[in-house]
Amino acid sequence: MTTADRLATGSLIVGIAILLLKLGAWWVTGSVALLSDALESTVNVVAAVAVLIAVRVAARPADHNHPFGHYKAEYFAAVLEGAMVAVAALLIVQAAVVALVQPHSLEAPVLGIGLNLLAAALNAAWAFILIGQGGKLGSPALVADGRHIFADVLTSVGVVIGLVLAIWTGWSVLDPLLALIVGMAVLKTGWDILQSSFSGLMDEAVSDDEQQTIQDLIKQNAEGAIEAHDIRTRRAGPAIFVEFHLVVDGKISVEASHEICDRIEAALRRKLTPIQVVIHVEPAYKAKHEGVLLDVPVGVPPDLS
Repeated sequence: MTTADRLATGSLIVGIAILLLKLGAWWVTGSVALLSDALESTVNVVAAVAVLIAVRVAARPADHNHPFGHYKAEYFAAVLEGAMVAVAALLIVQAAVVALVQPHSLEAPVLGIGLNLLAAALNAAWAFILIGQGGKLGSPALVADGRHIFADVLTSVGVVIGLVLAIWTGWSVLDPLLALIVGMAVLKTGWDILQSSFSGLMDEAVSDDEQQTIQDLIKQNAEGAIEAHDIRTRRAGPAIFVEFHLVVDGKISVEASHEICDRIEAALRRKLTPIQVVIHVEPAYKAKHEGVLLDVPVGVPPDLS
């Protein structure tokens, strides 16, 4: 079992435990705000199942039908999670509107608040683990899950603060109003997750820092070449895809050109893993005088000894 697989399984277990705690908090209080918090946790559980399936599919090696691997499976899970978060937000808003029309007093509020705070503490710890480890593994599904859970933590804290105010002031209308605010915040979270996931599906380029690293590595390891231009990158889950044109003196041999390409690819793989590199070798007259420029005089064969 991979690290991503263990984290996804952990998300499912933690999600179920959190859901039970929040349902218990709602059951003893009858608070619509706590019900809204529990509804969001229901999404967490279903999303955790989707993430678990996605990381297992993404871990599969490339095959005949998927020569570039299965990395993008995680983006589909993240899109699904974003959509489910949006649905949960609409359910929360609906429950809040009903409670505004038909307000009711809270029962056993201290016990309910205590259960919700315990759920929030567990959620916070797990969210930081997912975001940290998901970032290291380059897993968009795990990062999206962690961000969603952390938003759930903020929601839970807000709900507790609102309930304390409702009890202190005696204004029961604060409960559904708070649920309405929670619903809008959850909707924003769903939109953010969808936006970042669609960027991955649309082959968004790697970050500026990663692009600079790629250019630096090409320059440091392209001895014997003239320039590298038309550098294009994209990311699919943890994998980076890079392709570019490498201009060399047309008088050097194919073998010499191949050795330069091998040296560049090896350097990129050592620094950025997993990565797939495609290099198109061109003669000197194809130079565009842009991209990564190298001080190699045309007509002088490189020393590859």
